[in-house]
Amino acid sequence: MQFSRKSEYGVRVMTELAAHYGEGPLSLTEIARGEGLPLPYLEQIVALLRRAGLVQSHQGVRGGYELTRPPGQIAMSEVLAVLEGSLAPMLCAPLDGSTMLCSRESFCGSKTLWRRVADAIWETLRTTTLADLAPDAPGPSVHLGASAVHLPMASGPGKEIPLSRP
Repeated sequence: MQFSRKSEYGVRVMTELAAHYGEGPLSLTEIARGEGLPLPYLEQIVALLRRAGLVQSHQGVRGGYELTRPPGQIAMSEVLAVLEGSLAPMLCAPLDGSTMLCSRESFCGSKTLWRRVADAIWETLRTTTLADLAPDAPGPSVHLGASAVHLPMASGPGKEIPLSRP
């Protein structure tokens, strides 16, 4: 399984926005130049992310893009679902946990493998946030895969806040 270039570039853009979260909008030209990515393609990618509500745009001289939520609240499963659509390794193992029937359903020996692969991918994407990819991002974060998280600005150094898993 290989992710598309759209996903690669989209994750790079989102990581860059996460690294500058709270500092105001970043121009797409700056991001394209800094990441060595083609501006016209980034415009298409950011349009998808904006329509999905993950980024917002600001017009004007100091315009650009910024995340709509703190980096710790944006799971990579959200980002890649927008950019890739289905992330299922096989049609019989969609990442949403549903089952697609096929003619081999009753005797397929490989379905267990594809289900395990799908589960591992989903768990990784669901529990990895932009804050994990840009650890120096400003502001508090919530790691979606933990049962307790450290929120330095909200709870003080060394204090854990238990969270229930979604």
